Amino acid sequence: MPAIVPLLQADDAVRIAHVRAPRWISHPAAGAAHDAMRLLLERPPSLRPRGLLLAGPYHNGKTMIAERFAVEHLRAADQQKVWVIQTREGAGLSHFYASILSGLRAPQAAGWRSLSRAGDQVDHLLERLKPRLLIFDEFHSALRGRRQDVKAIFSFLRRIARVHDISPVLVGEIAIYDAVHDTDEMGSRFDTIPIPRWAYDEEFATLLDSLEASLPLAEASDLSREPLAKIIHDLSEGLIGEVVEIVTRAAVAAISRGEDRITGAALSDLGYVPLSRRRHSTLRQEMT
Repeated sequence: MPAIVPLLQADDAVRIAHVRAPRWISHPAAGAAHDAMRLLLERPPSLRPRGLLLAGPYHNGKTMIAERFAVEHLRAADQQKVWVIQTREGAGLSHFYASILSGLRAPQAAGWRSLSRAGDQVDHLLERLKPRLLIFDEFHSALRGRRQDVKAIFSFLRRIARVHDISPVLVGEIAIYDAVHDTDEMGSRFDTIPIPRWAYDEEFATLLDSLEASLPLAEASDLSREPLAKIIHDLSEGLIGEVVEIVTRAAVAAISRGEDRITGAALSDLGYVPLSRRRHSTLRQEMT
């Protein structure tokens, strides 16, 4: 990347800060999700607008996909039509309403736990702001209550779609797909973009090439080739968040040692434990 070239002559602290900074890496699933959200944003008015599910395992980039779309919309739009709601832990409509009020940057009155007052405030804000997409990140947090609480939340989503012409975008773990498709009536309202684990294939190699191109290292690491690609895939278990963390740590270690590329030895020296094995790792045993 041309933007990286000046950094190659920078001191180690500047290079390490760049490596550790958040970065956007485009990939096919992200592109499909953005295309689907763009269609919802640009659709004509509807009495039964469709929604969208972005579902997949933890630490696989779903939040970044949603937030990137919202930021790009803000940069181009005259009026904000896309809002990201961080779904709070806790069952029932009261917590769900609180999530929406916080996401819409509304002051929450002392009586927000009153469902009627909170519902009226949410309706008032939706009528005034006229969002087209409400993106509910970590939506699985709303599914941990009683069945009747979950039914009430889905009923609310249907109502705001009908009354306010809003397309809900539900982002979270695979449980949200199961919950939405628990009934045909709810399942018929949503399309799904899966954000699965990465297979060990050409797309994964392309991902590593993109990630390497963003690193201020003067020498080629060839992350997309054997054996490094296989090592990174095994350690990350195909989760993009883990891939970025592994490569970030390895790049920081390389710069700190005065090296300008990531090697197999450098990856080994990280002592990185895959996510599925951390519960039973040596470090965990040392705490007992």
